[in-house]
Amino acid sequence: MTFIPYGRQCIDDDDIEAVTAVLRGDFLTTGPVVDEFEAELRKRVGASQAVVCSSGTAALHLAMLALDFAPGDVAIVPSMTFAATANAVRYVNGEVVFADVDPATGLMRAEDFEEALGRAGGRKVKAVLPVLLAGQGADAVEIAEIADKRGIAVVEDASHAVGGRYRSRGKEYRVGACGHSLATIFSFHPVKTVAMGEGGAICTNDVAYAKRMYLLRSHGIERDPEHFKDQVAGHDAAGTVNPWYYEIAELGFNYRATDVHCALGLSQLRKIDQFVAKRRALVARYDRLLNQRLPEVQPLARVPDFDAAWHLYAVLIDFVKSGRSRADVMNALRRDGIGTQVHYVPVHRHPYYRDRYGALSLPGADLYYAQELSLPLYPQLTDQDQDRVVDALSAALHD
Repeated sequence: MTFIPYGRQCIDDDDIEAVTAVLRGDFLTTGPVVDEFEAELRKRVGASQAVVCSSGTAALHLAMLALDFAPGDVAIVPSMTFAATANAVRYVNGEVVFADVDPATGLMRAEDFEEALGRAGGRKVKAVLPVLLAGQGADAVEIAEIADKRGIAVVEDASHAVGGRYRSRGKEYRVGACGHSLATIFSFHPVKTVAMGEGGAICTNDVAYAKRMYLLRSHGIERDPEHFKDQVAGHDAAGTVNPWYYEIAELGFNYRATDVHCALGLSQLRKIDQFVAKRRALVARYDRLLNQRLPEVQPLARVPDFDAAWHLYAVLIDFVKSGRSRADVMNALRRDGIGTQVHYVPVHRHPYYRDRYGALSLPGADLYYAQELSLPLYPQLTDQDQDRVVDALSAALHD
């Protein structure tokens, strides 16, 4: 019996050929394929700037570093996310105020943002990080308007959402075009829509902000003679730039992406439309199957006017009412050769954050967490695979 994981990469011969071409070439890292990937990403999402880096977590960290948090500055983060969203704020000595979410979608709404702002007290709120969970986002315009009035930077964590679109007030926006944010973060982990192996990117339309992140992703190295602080050391007696010279302008990191990873990512990006279409078709078929056979298993509520590029197929199950614990259901599915996952443990409940900020009451996040289960979703999934998943889920809940 073939095991069906909850997610996996989709690698074709053209992806292998793209990587092989780099391995046979002159540059394994900091070469031309990195620039090609960034150009393709800019074209696909509609942003003027794209900074590729080694992971989605690195992207979040760079985005926070470039905002210049002072110790004690605050960022609003929805609790329903992977911990990296909040961790990036702590990396720069910021403090996190967790926002609640809609229990039907797992998404922070404008009212959740405002409620969290009220708990920030008199502290300076530097940023808000809306998370596009499973591929959907909510209230982008409203959140941006609230943030703009208070001088708060909006940095979208769209690790799940490359390829998505939404409409608001008669206009359509691509996720990553930064129509209502300073920046958008993407992840290209293997289970995401586009895989690099490991990789991430920050898209923005702010040239100065992007330049700062380029600097920070490579040790803070400055090679532009116009920005040398020591012009004497940087030039010879005739005023010619010394060819070896560079300066550490500020403390940066090695967050560069390699040409090997970018070659895979570039090949994958060129197929993003077919990946997204396939994921949407699979989600629609799951919806129909569950409606017919397991009406007590509810797909996430759909956000109006949002065309999701689904990363996850998350469902909500009242495990108490079903009489089966989530662990029992997951273990039964695994025995039937089907992998599932939970996205996520609310970040405010993790010991590090609970010890730092105390116990919090975020009922929407807690209810969502109590009921969430992610079923297999990836482009190679067949109708037969989906039928098998639903059959096994039905047996786990009823037999």
